[in-house]
Amino acid sequence: MYIGFLTVALKDMPLKEKAKWASENGFKSLEVACWPKDNTRDYSGTDIDVETLTEEEAEEIKKYFKEYGLTISSLAYYDNNLDKDPEKRKFINNHLKKCIDAAKMLGTDMVGTFVGRNIEKSIKDNFDEFERVFTDIIKYAEDRGVKIIIENCPMEGWQVHGLPGTISFTPELWEEMFRRIPSPNFGLNLDPSHLVWQFIDYIEVIPEFKDRIFHVHAKDTEIFEDKLKRYGIFGRQLSPGMGYWRYRMPGMGKVDWERFIKTLKESGYDGVISIEHEDPVYEGSEEKVKEGLLLGLKHLRQFI
Repeated sequence: MYIGFLTVALKDMPLKEKAKWASENGFKSLEVACWPKDNTRDYSGTDIDVETLTEEEAEEIKKYFKEYGLTISSLAYYDNNLDKDPEKRKFINNHLKKCIDAAKMLGTDMVGTFVGRNIEKSIKDNFDEFERVFTDIIKYAEDRGVKIIIENCPMEGWQVHGLPGTISFTPELWEEMFRRIPSPNFGLNLDPSHLVWQFIDYIEVIPEFKDRIFHVHAKDTEIFEDKLKRYGIFGRQLSPGMGYWRYRMPGMGKVDWERFIKTLKESGYDGVISIEHEDPVYEGSEEKVKEGLLLGLKHLRQFI
């Protein structure tokens, strides 16, 4: 196993500078942000513009990644592939395909995304749309030797307050996802932080889905027991946010990283542990973000 991070955290710093800093500080890979340049999503970025990427540009990126001793663990474009608006959905699906094309050019074999949700339909009814949309996307990826990885965030409140914005956030839903599309090029970008606040066992899912875990996110979750007693499992209702939890750097929340990584190893996983920095305590400046990433690295290194 090796440790990397999602490049979104360092915002507008040029990708080459991010790679240099990562290399100098002991990281081994980067998960590279590939959202469209015209994009308003939080926790997003455009470190590689897949709309315009040329073979020459891809070769230059590969050259300096090799120089810095880094790999690209995956390309990241997390958006709603089942958006209720047909035109918006078409754009998102097509951009995801451009990320797949870019992955092939760059010599990385994974692209990360969300399934998403048509918010006007139930989760159950969304699976028919999922099967239609993702059968096409997975075939496109297969033909180019690329795997699609699904991050398991519920994206609660993404479209409607109190409702999950995706259909891929619990083991029950993963099972249905892989039953519908059993392709070996379709798997998970497993993030334990989302399972913690749902009170799902983030250890037991590893052996169950070991053949589908292609990539791992490292993010922690801090639970506020006093707020949980006040707001309950559905969270705060009269203002944004869940109320009883927040994301933290690895080692600052409820995840038992030693046990989590040990179980991954025992289940045959030997890929990246990629820090996804969404810790509000270590935001606000480049220095704070770097401090958070280095604290996460220091904690995870103990177990790898």
